[in-house]
Amino acid sequence: MKKDGKIWIDGMDNALSDQSLSGHAIREQLAARDTVAVLPDVWVIKIGGQSVMDRGRAAVYPILEELVAAKKNGVNFILAAGGGTRARHVYSLGLDLNMPTGMLARLGASVPVQNARMLQILTAKHGGIMCYPEELEKLPFFLNAGCLPITSGMPPNEFWEKSQAEGLIPANRTDAGVYLMAEFLGAKGVLYIKDEDGLYTDDPKKNPDAEFIPETTASELLNNGQDDLIVERVVLEYMMRGDHIKKLQIVNGLKQGQITAALNGEDVGTIIRA
Repeated sequence: MKKDGKIWIDGMDNALSDQSLSGHAIREQLAARDTVAVLPDVWVIKIGGQSVMDRGRAAVYPILEELVAAKKNGVNFILAAGGGTRARHVYSLGLDLNMPTGMLARLGASVPVQNARMLQILTAKHGGIMCYPEELEKLPFFLNAGCLPITSGMPPNEFWEKSQAEGLIPANRTDAGVYLMAEFLGAKGVLYIKDEDGLYTDDPKKNPDAEFIPETTASELLNNGQDDLIVERVVLEYMMRGDHIKKLQIVNGLKQGQITAALNGEDVGTIIRA
């Protein structure tokens, strides 16, 4: 029906019916609303591609043993895989062929899937099961059945990845995908497993004088202009406006016990707060 010069559909009147969804007032109204924590007792854990997977058996097997032990002790988690050197190779090839950002994101998405499949095979006897983006709603079933869900860390933006202010490499890669999944789930925490103790003032592999940073904030890291970060810069931007995940933790998976300590709530590695 027509009312006050506007078209109304009976039964459809609501707080947003005559809003553009982009105005200042509606953004303030929506910002004040709470969101549901879908799986608040579940960790989201990422195994690094270059830092762990590319090291092969010597690095991967002990980490999986520690994670399986945590699962047997009642820790619920989703395991996500990074891309690593093969992803860097495909990005380099795509750049050489002048591929747009969306195509680079599509190409880069294939490598962490390969790593996730390898992790699934290695943990199959402990309930490891592949979980693709379109199966996300099955996570409660997998977890309640005692499975260990394993997924690619890459967000499924692919061709719809946004162009960057500088360069063509997609900003939303596996670190970002892991954070965004945890934020949607309202997860218990986010843990990045790397091959370093955490964040340093510079790359410790290249600069032996780099200083370890046990704790910091996203805003400090973004404001100090540090060039080499252990997580993707866009993750820090997301943290500052996230609803659920206001903290992430980075540990050295090559040091036995650090993963377990982090899952037990200990302040090991580097902690970054919003």
